[in-house]
Amino acid sequence: MQGKVVLITGGARRVGAAMCRWVHGEGANVMVHYRASMNEARAMQAELNARRADSVALARADLLKLSALPSLIKSTIERFGRLDVLINNASSFFPTAIGEITEKAWDDLIGTNLKAPLFLSQAAAPQLRKNHGCIINIIDIHAEHPLKNHVIYSVAKGGLVALTRSLARELGPEVRVNGIAPGTIVWPEDEAWSDEVSRQRIVHQTILKRIGDPDDIARAAKFLISDAPYLTGQVIAVDGGRSVNL
Repeated sequence: MQGKVVLITGGARRVGAAMCRWVHGEGANVMVHYRASMNEARAMQAELNARRADSVALARADLLKLSALPSLIKSTIERFGRLDVLINNASSFFPTAIGEITEKAWDDLIGTNLKAPLFLSQAAAPQLRKNHGCIINIIDIHAEHPLKNHVIYSVAKGGLVALTRSLARELGPEVRVNGIAPGTIVWPEDEAWSDEVSRQRIVHQTILKRIGDPDDIARAAKFLISDAPYLTGQVIAVDGGRSVNL
């Protein structure tokens, strides 16, 4: 990964932050996209640039605004001179039960989880083709096993699976496109997920009987970037075997 340039959306926190640290540790330069997590983004930039000067830059953008997406690609190329890997990680997540679904919720969840990855990938495609790069979409096991009371989110992630496969056909052979479907890696930042009984029930559904770690997703991303040159159009479930039991 030495000398490659990686753009990671939602890269300042949680799984995104773990992927930033992993690819940076492998020698890549990183453009970290964020929307509201400015303090976390700046802290990460300072941390990683202290290890290797001028290797991490930041880009703020609201992914719901399509006009902002080409500028993310442009900013990355202006800063580092190239783009080799796009990781569509940023995601909105909140419940939308039948009877309570609104157009605003639809626009938010579909926008961040499906629409933005499509248009950002389209904007990145010329540069990725030039460099024989790759795209990684962070999906969710609930694309295949819908989550109760999360209709729009499940639909959006299902669409992201289809987008991953479609982009693999459209952009190959120059660009590989794959997805990672995490299971329970870190608990959602929502009071509804704070109940310990519910958490233990979810853990029990996994074969490995534990939740994962953001580094598990980062390792999968590293594999797809560096160690899987013949892999495209695929979605890897990193879920401790939970999807087998659902």
